[in-house]
Amino acid sequence: MFAAKRLKKNVYETDLALAMPVEAATTHAEGILALAGRMLEVEGAHLAGARVVRAIVGGGLGNMNPVLITLSLTGDGPERTAVSVRGAAKEGLIKQRAGEKTAKRIAELLAHQGTN
Repeated sequence: MFAAKRLKKNVYETDLALAMPVEAATTHAEGILALAGRMLEVEGAHLAGARVVRAIVGGGLGNMNPVLITLSLTGDGPERTAVSVRGAAKEGLIKQRAGEKTAKRIAELLAHQGTN
């Protein structure tokens, strides 16, 4: 824990829109995160009108670096959902940008499967 406090973080955020209602988008997002990693139970998952889903997903070389992925889903009309994808990971001596790469990967999975 002492060393973890001293490591720099790699944090990346991106936004996308899904052509589905917020309830369906939340179920879709939970399914993707459950396949990609370990879902986290979060108190107050409905903050300020947004639904928040979190998971620990492997990233970096060999998917050995834990990355916290946070999805915030907000209704943007009856058939549209705005999604904010945030990935955060600790960086070691070798910069792997695990937070950035994993957030982009999850956003791509959400967008690709959300159009089907």
